[in-house]
Amino acid sequence: MMLVEETTVPQAALPVAVFKEHLHLGSGFADDGLQDAVLETYLRAALAAVEARTGKILIERDFSWTLSAWRDHAEQALQVAPVSAIADLRIAGRDGIETSVSVQAYQLIPDSQRPRLAATGGALPTIPPGGSARVVFMAGYGPDWADLPADLAQAVLMLAAHYYEFRHDMRGTGGAMPQGVAALIDRYRTVRLFAGGRG
Repeated sequence: MMLVEETTVPQAALPVAVFKEHLHLGSGFADDGLQDAVLETYLRAALAAVEARTGKILIERDFSWTLSAWRDHAEQALQVAPVSAIADLRIAGRDGIETSVSVQAYQLIPDSQRPRLAATGGALPTIPPGGSARVVFMAGYGPDWADLPADLAQAVLMLAAHYYEFRHDMRGTGGAMPQGVAALIDRYRTVRLFAGGRG
């Protein structure tokens, strides 16, 4: 299975000005924008870390997910949430040639933890031996920073600030989340009963 981010978080969606206020950086100077690129880097790193830890996509963008077999022939849990739309479902044979599946053959079952691709008939289309299915979908809370739940937005700012404050500490933190960030994102973490499955 392979999840690919087809579009990235647009620069306009990143709350650089809000982050500056969070860091209590000075304003009104001629070089106000000098650190913007650096701050953007820490915001993107924090977004990615929170998304990886929670399985939730924060800023809306397009993804494609390729898999070689359905776990359940009637429905398949998607890898991330929330999912707002399934744009395409394609089945490829061993030769790699893809065929688009009619949108009438499947539907999205929205869920805040485990959204699912479900068959509208008896079963999802058959994936041939050596072949694959590719699901193209849009995920995220919305296109803008304001669309995020307040606690997730705060967690990103706190984690980005942590990265910024310790940017010269080469020892790092061993990948551990600061306690305050972990507390904010804990309820968003997906409980997986089976690896990659429907739990």
